[in-house]
Amino acid sequence: MFSDQFKNTYKPKRLAVKLSVKGEQSVLKKHPWVFSNSIVKINNDANTGDLAIIFSKRKNKVIGLGLYDADSPIRIKMIHFSASEINETFFLNKIEAAFEKRFELLKTNTNSYRLLFGENDGFPGLIADVYATVLVVKLYSEIWLPYLETILESLLKISKAETIVMRLSRSLQQSENHQLVDGTVVYGNLKDEVVEFVEHHVKFSANVIKGHKTGYFLDHRHNRKQVGAFSKNKTVLDVFSYAGGFSVHALYNGAKEVTSLDISKQALEMAYENGKLNAYSGKHITMAGDAFEVLKKLISKNKTFDVVVIDPPSFAKQQSEVELAKKKYAQLAELGEKLTAKNGLLVLASCSSRVLARSFFDINLQTLRRQKRVFKNILNTHHDIDHLVTFPEGAYLKCAYYRFKD
Repeated sequence: MFSDQFKNTYKPKRLAVKLSVKGEQSVLKKHPWVFSNSIVKINNDANTGDLAIIFSKRKNKVIGLGLYDADSPIRIKMIHFSASEINETFFLNKIEAAFEKRFELLKTNTNSYRLLFGENDGFPGLIADVYATVLVVKLYSEIWLPYLETILESLLKISKAETIVMRLSRSLQQSENHQLVDGTVVYGNLKDEVVEFVEHHVKFSANVIKGHKTGYFLDHRHNRKQVGAFSKNKTVLDVFSYAGGFSVHALYNGAKEVTSLDISKQALEMAYENGKLNAYSGKHITMAGDAFEVLKKLISKNKTFDVVVIDPPSFAKQQSEVELAKKKYAQLAELGEKLTAKNGLLVLASCSSRVLARSFFDINLQTLRRQKRVFKNILNTHHDIDHLVTFPEGAYLKCAYYRFKD
């Protein structure tokens, strides 16, 4: 079914693994990461992609299965938490179970969704997003190379996609252990690299070949719908707008005027084009520039908006960046408050997994209370239904809504 680029010459071995007490407890609690310092006993000739069979120390019973990653401190990435045969049926059943968890979403006039969310669906280092009839699979780890063809066949069967696009992380693009190329159509045909799809009745497009991640950020879907519901006859500011997710929902729902702000002119062009896919009567303004600087300029001009949405990229890719990230979130909350009109709504979001939700919400509340305006925290949200979280580190998205009373 697939081309020769999927022919992996390496045949994975089965590794017998025993862990430290701490490592074993982690697996028994169904945590998907086993670090190298937790491994007490393993075959000497272990290679990336080998199947790690983890035995309990005392009873010699299989407590989990994982894939060995020689190049990561997370040496074993768990795919199952009991004994099982790893074959076509195994992967098909896991993908079918993942699809069933998303079924309710697909009843809502939405044909774009995340079918596989890495560790949270038992596929660490693998993402699968569907945009209408196009399936985009993004690989972050070489552990999947020996199993990839089988997995793609199962994904095709369950999603009923007509086209598959392969995307690779930066490290995999630089690897010489495979023949895959980022942005390649590996199944079916793709008439245009920009694919149209629907999200809660609203039309969007994603560049599945060159766009960020798999082409679009599906995780904020519920929040975009929520902001749209608050936007009728309102003026809206969408900060870090990227392809205009919040902007387009606001326009679709009758916003009077929407301003999309992003540092990338190319992203703003996508935002404008996404807006035009839908019928709307409001005005759509795009502004290119550094968000912090532009927000300060708007404040100096006494500009305010009925709805302000601030959804920045991750500020803390490493633990050492967490404190600076918290300061940036506080700064954005302060700037956002000054731009929010009387009786307006301020929406603040974070996708930094290292800044925990409770911490983020506390930063916002402490910052807003210092501004001496009366407000109510009307809603806090987390991941949408297709971005389910099954372990603590898998949680990254949080969003809070603040309604001002004056």
